[in-house]
Amino acid sequence: MTTQTLPVETGAWVRRFHPGGQDAGHRLICLPHAGGSASYFFPVSRAMTPKTEVLAIQYPGRQDRMSEPSVGSIEDLADAVVRAVLPWSQDRPVALFGHSMGASLGYEVALRLEAEGVTPAGLFASGRRAPSRFRAETVHQRDDDGLIAEIKALSGTNSSLLGDEEVLRMILPAIRNDYRAAETYNPGPGRKLTCPVTALIGDSDPKSTVEEARAWQEHTQGAFEHRVFPGGHFYLNDCVPQILALIREHLDGFRVTGSTR
Repeated sequence: MTTQTLPVETGAWVRRFHPGGQDAGHRLICLPHAGGSASYFFPVSRAMTPKTEVLAIQYPGRQDRMSEPSVGSIEDLADAVVRAVLPWSQDRPVALFGHSMGASLGYEVALRLEAEGVTPAGLFASGRRAPSRFRAETVHQRDDDGLIAEIKALSGTNSSLLGDEEVLRMILPAIRNDYRAAETYNPGPGRKLTCPVTALIGDSDPKSTVEEARAWQEHTQGAFEHRVFPGGHFYLNDCVPQILALIREHLDGFRVTGSTR
């Protein structure tokens, strides 16, 4: 395992709510869903610390980054995220957890980390069909009312925010951009990870069937696991203890041989 001086500040992209210190054996990089923000993973960070340090990614165009232009594609977003997290992957193993759009992003980030010589301890792909299972979706082309209706139907945004129409409409450009990036992402088959992949899905998710989620197995040469939970697209809101236990079990079983690079 290499030793490297880590950045004192996490920068615009990374939120480290609960620094784990030297006791943290792993880092879990959390990638939000379309329209989501780093704060969604604050409870995860609190629950996983100190054994695992959580780095939550903050996309531009929301919260404290609202004035910044959004990134146009999953691939471009992955390039930026990797630049931000690479310094944090040098001194201990990192794993990736992404929900919905964040799962697609996690796949691209993992590919780029492996190209840099960093093999993640695992990719947890939640609430998203495999990259090779493209669907032609056009939610991002709807008018504002149609986009808001989709968000409310999926229940993916904080309920207090959904009740504040004025605030919700302020962040619609970022949400629309996220949907555009997610819906136009179509990498197809071919590129495989070497790290383990765990696909997590709700049994009544309108955005992915169980079979579409199981197809994540085609995208790794490493171990694969598939877990189905009761619920819809945001099944994870009701299954936090089970999901965190699964992640802990996986990370506890991960054995580092030599270096993370």
